Amino acid sequence: MTKFQAEIDVMPKKEILDPQGKAVTGSMKNLGLSEIQNVRIGKHITLEIEAENETIAHAKVEQACKNLLANLIMESYSFKIGKV
Repeated sequence: MTKFQAEIDVMPKKEILDPQGKAVTGSMKNLGLSEIQNVRIGKHITLEIEAENETIAHAKVEQACKNLLANLIMESYSFKIGKV
């Protein structure tokens, strides 16, 4: 078995309102940073997985994202896998 690490980013879909990102965008203006616009806030998840190969590790991370880590109605996700 090989140990892999996955770096997963989960973000609200572009068509979904992001109230947290909107609040941060407004705060940027209050800080004199009006050049910063359209802030979107999501989650970054790291996890380790033991698998026979990278293809199997990829499939397991894909399953975790679809079934638990992301709400596919409102969020999209992407990830990278590397050996630990």
